Amino acid sequence: MTLTITNIKRVGSEQLESVTVEDGKIKGWNLGDEGEVIDGQGGTLAPALIELHAHLREPGQTEKEDLASGLAAAAAGGYGTVVCMPNTRPVIDDPALVQSLIEKANGLGFARLKPAAALTKGQLGEGLAELSYLKDAGAVMFTDDGLTNENARVLRLGLEYAKSLNMVISVHAEDAGLRAGGVMNEGVVSEELGLPGNPAAAAAARVARDMELVALTGARLHVQHLSTARELDIVREAKKRGLPVTCEVCPHHLDLTDEALRSFDAMYKVAPPLRSRADADYLLEGLLDGSVDCIATDHAPHTKAEKERDLLEAPSGIAYIEIAFPIMWTKFGAKLGLEKLLDLMTAAPARVMGWPEPTLEAGAPADLVVLDLTTEREVNPAGFKSKAKFTPWQGQMLKGWPVLTVVNGQVAFQREEA
Repeated sequence: MTLTITNIKRVGSEQLESVTVEDGKIKGWNLGDEGEVIDGQGGTLAPALIELHAHLREPGQTEKEDLASGLAAAAAGGYGTVVCMPNTRPVIDDPALVQSLIEKANGLGFARLKPAAALTKGQLGEGLAELSYLKDAGAVMFTDDGLTNENARVLRLGLEYAKSLNMVISVHAEDAGLRAGGVMNEGVVSEELGLPGNPAAAAAARVARDMELVALTGARLHVQHLSTARELDIVREAKKRGLPVTCEVCPHHLDLTDEALRSFDAMYKVAPPLRSRADADYLLEGLLDGSVDCIATDHAPHTKAEKERDLLEAPSGIAYIEIAFPIMWTKFGAKLGLEKLLDLMTAAPARVMGWPEPTLEAGAPADLVVLDLTTEREVNPAGFKSKAKFTPWQGQMLKGWPVLTVVNGQVAFQREEA
């Protein structure tokens, strides 16, 4: 298939150009109107975004999300590739399940799926899953995700095994004992509200332990969703030691704080929890100075009924993969700049995984997004592709909306207004 996108700009340029893609690759720039022609509406062309941390809930929890809704939401958010987490029912710890998810996703025509597989069988933290077979089946990462690898010896063995396979392990770094039943950040707000708190030390203590395991094994470790300043300091120290450590931060930990919990609305209940404004500002500085490697969303959809429970009973998680770039561009674009922000959401995740960095050169894979950086649109979750049609950003006016997403040379999303 041949497709030409016209009326687009490259980053840093106001000149309108066109790009032609053919057979899943970029054929070249300004070649004329070949094949199907789509008007880019004067938007900015970039490589499609890469998401390293999303929960798509299939199999077993499809009332929350499924591959079709989750990957459609990702494409609407400008993502071309999504790494899904394995905490499904059953857990993604079976090579046959990895293969079947990839095959199903390939037939949907939305964002590309790259499954993460469980590090331990059933994510129970006791014995390692069949890591070699899982890699052969198409798994790109090992993680027990929301479960926190309490047994350091098992995590050590996993790191050693993953190193032999040249694979990344990612961790949700919270000490379960310190976290206990905390439903929000432990601090002034939790004390005033009388709610059980989750201390920053729960995250920092676990990150510190895991850094020592990396030093012991030399294996690659990716720390998910940093939420505190102390975690970032520990990661910085590890990097100065030359350890092969990377980390991510999520838009919700940059834009929202524990003050939001004064509403007692479980929509703001996430794990790790929303922290203080000082923590959020410190993490933003980490993005600016390169200490934080990339941006991920931790897209974690639940049903409305689940999130309408009280804070003690509602599940943790927030879903917003289709507005992640608009949030970051609107709220933080002035500080980060477009090139830096795009790097954090495209090339940087690829570097974390050891994948080739995406480019817009001829011959490169045709995973592309056209972004409208100037038009403000109201966030209306009723129009979300995701099944989670509610969001803390409802009603806000954001810029940076994807107009068109192309995955492997095929249109995966096109905004109706365009």
